[in-house]
Amino acid sequence: MALRALIETTRFARVRAHLELVRIASGPRAWAYEFALFGFKQGWACLFGGLMLALLLGTHLFYPTSAPLHRYDFLTLAALAIQLAMLALRLESPREAVVICAFHLIGTIMELFKTHAGSWLYPEASLLHIGSVPLFSGFMYAAVGSYIARIWRIFGFAFTRYPPIWATVALAIAIYVNFFAHHWLPDIRLALFAAALLLFGRTWICFTPWQAERRMPLLVGFLLVALFIWFAENIGTFANAWTYPDQARGWHMVSVAKLGSWYLLMIISFVLVSLIHGITRRVQIR
Repeated sequence: MALRALIETTRFARVRAHLELVRIASGPRAWAYEFALFGFKQGWACLFGGLMLALLLGTHLFYPTSAPLHRYDFLTLAALAIQLAMLALRLESPREAVVICAFHLIGTIMELFKTHAGSWLYPEASLLHIGSVPLFSGFMYAAVGSYIARIWRIFGFAFTRYPPIWATVALAIAIYVNFFAHHWLPDIRLALFAAALLLFGRTWICFTPWQAERRMPLLVGFLLVALFIWFAENIGTFANAWTYPDQARGWHMVSVAKLGSWYLLMIISFVLVSLIHGITRRVQIR
């Protein structure tokens, strides 16, 4: 019934359902097929973020400087069009859109503070902005939320030894507050990493790429996604979407130390999505 329901919904759901119905005898061909299907699903979950990165890079290389519409404003309108199209084509559920709106709001508030503090800046002009922050910037955070919400649904996430919800929410709030407070108070980042290890150290995430359910430590999953966000950030700064103070004299790769910030942001993002999708728990098999 579940596969039949998928076939009757969106085009991606139909393709996904048919691919999952393929049966191959165990062995190298089955492993290769599962890996390819895993990559296909990951790529689809990254659709919003991938399109945003393509827009950043494409407009950096080809957007005419004499255009009547500022590049940043074009990016804002294009991102909004992508979001509306994903909803209209049922590539994204209304509940996932709520997550994305929350990410946009939370991200924009952080952007306003961080740009005021001089952590980074937006070097180009725009009309669609709040303070010094162009509105397209919130969509970069929304891309992270979109990915997590979609991958959660596509792979049917479940968890073993997941910590109490209240504790994860408290950690996410502490991380978010520290992003602001460390400008005046001692940075408690190391304590936050320790708290994350304490809470999630025994948690495994269960996901189903094809036929069999696979598992991995949740903290490893956070790290892998944070690494990809760091790669995307390097593309974004190369495309002059925003710049850090140490890039004022020319572009260079963002410091690997930023991985820590993205790791903590991943925890906030994950907890937010968990409040929408809910936590499906698996009994730990001994």
